[in-house]
Amino acid sequence: MIWSDKVVMITGASSGIGHGLALELAKRGARLGLLARRKDALDEVIAEIEKDGGKALALSVDVQDADAVREAADRIAKEFGSLDVLIANAGVGGNTDATALSPDDFKKVIDVNLLGVVNSVAAVVPKMIAQQRGHLVAISSLAAYRGLPKSGAYCASKAAVSILFESFRLELKSKGIDVTIIHPGFIKTPLTAGRQAQMPFLMELDDAVKKIVGAIEKKKKSYAFPWQLATIVRLGLIMPTFMYDQISRRNSFRE
Repeated sequence: MIWSDKVVMITGASSGIGHGLALELAKRGARLGLLARRKDALDEVIAEIEKDGGKALALSVDVQDADAVREAADRIAKEFGSLDVLIANAGVGGNTDATALSPDDFKKVIDVNLLGVVNSVAAVVPKMIAQQRGHLVAISSLAAYRGLPKSGAYCASKAAVSILFESFRLELKSKGIDVTIIHPGFIKTPLTAGRQAQMPFLMELDDAVKKIVGAIEKKKKSYAFPWQLATIVRLGLIMPTFMYDQISRRNSFRE
């Protein structure tokens, strides 16, 4: 993939993985439309990009607002002449305690992590179909594979995103649109900062970003990393339930 002829829309671009991807893709020559709620943080990202000669547009948008996301996608396409890649990255964590379940807190995670992705895809797919090319990328999680203690909303939202994008891949290939699902493990971002729990195979952000960009360039259908943790998680899929329960009950990564 040659990034210099690509226009990329990234949601959740003001921090963490989204911020890292914005800087890396700008270095590779992509023109960027960056979405996030915090305008001040977005402006700082834009300043970093423009300092190195990159081109980016900051759009203060909440992915829960479908109309605002569509208007942002329209503006990106108008500004740069096309919209080639969507990286649906916006997401929140959230400690979901089953003993004190809050429907409002659960809904917030689903609204951002799942419906925010739906809003983003709905905003860009008509443009991609019209131009007969495009690439949808979802930043899911290894947490999508099985449930984890105190992470019910997060796991559910990421599992839904992964299945949703698998469905999109089956539908959209004939339209010239590629689909990639990224399943990262633990990465040093604001989402993991401050936790006391040990997070196995915790990765530096720069290393994770390069792996994600490489998977997008190769148009992988699905990519899970780091391989050590991804292997353990996949074993969990075939592990007897009683064994999985014994292991997982001892490991809440939300503490």
